Amino acid sequence: MTARPILELRARIRRAIRDVFDGRGFLEVDTPVLSREVLPEAHIDPIAVVFAGEAAPRFLQASPEALMKRLLARGAGPIYQFAQAFRAGERGSRHDVEFTLLEWYEPGASLDTAAGLIEAVCAVTLGTRGIEVTTCSHAFSTHAGIDPLVATADDLEEALRRRGVRMPEGSDLAAAEERWDRAFELALAEIVQPGLGHGRPTMVVDWPASQAALARIDPHRPGVARRFELFVAGVEVANGWEEETSREVLEERIATANRIRASAGRGALPVPDLLLAAHGATMPSGFGAALGFDRLVMLAAGADTIAAVRCFTAEA
Repeated sequence: MTARPILELRARIRRAIRDVFDGRGFLEVDTPVLSREVLPEAHIDPIAVVFAGEAAPRFLQASPEALMKRLLARGAGPIYQFAQAFRAGERGSRHDVEFTLLEWYEPGASLDTAAGLIEAVCAVTLGTRGIEVTTCSHAFSTHAGIDPLVATADDLEEALRRRGVRMPEGSDLAAAEERWDRAFELALAEIVQPGLGHGRPTMVVDWPASQAALARIDPHRPGVARRFELFVAGVEVANGWEEETSREVLEERIATANRIRASAGRGALPVPDLLLAAHGATMPSGFGAALGFDRLVMLAAGADTIAAVRCFTAEA
């Protein structure tokens, strides 16, 4: 396939998305690809870049989240961008070391109000009509026969065994909390996700608190994080949440991520002091999300891999 049709498709989808966001009062922004700070995440490895004469590395950003949030704290209002993102070791039919993210933040919004924006993006890019909103409990109960909000690690592992899914080597030696998270993520990927988003996109909301990332915890349900993931034809396309704005909570989440990294032998990452400083009185509450642009284009083209809708990959 020649480059032109791929470039035209990607440009057409970008224009359609820009029309949606611009029409709703968002401002398109850009943030640095390379920064001294990086947001530590338990299972995502950033790429460090070392400059001659500098002791501390800089980082290619795995997401523009940390930098966009610093703009929010400075009064940017609702913003979005198409960002190049980088993650070490991520290669596959739907992953690559470098890829494109559509990321947006909307002060004052919630999971409930954001569903309409997500539905509009899917409509103009995929031609879908409507969106299904369901809870994580309902999705797991329907497809895996188990409710993750009350299940133990043993319960999740038994559900996996019933479906013939094997746990990774060494899982039985992990701490109970780590065992639970591994079993949950495996059940999601192998059992639940393939059945989601057929007919119309499915937005799965209200995740277990251990899966919160930087989402705020529901004040009325301490075990529930106000987070979502979006699935189309069994493919995870987007995720996001109602933002946690407390500096103290963010510090605790970062420390937890670094403990997990250290225990796995992958090393702790520097604490992002500028991001922490942006949290507090000037950080607005609201909603943020990241959407895999390459995956969206793949689905729009009816392709099986993101390589089919890109002119370059990490290998070429």
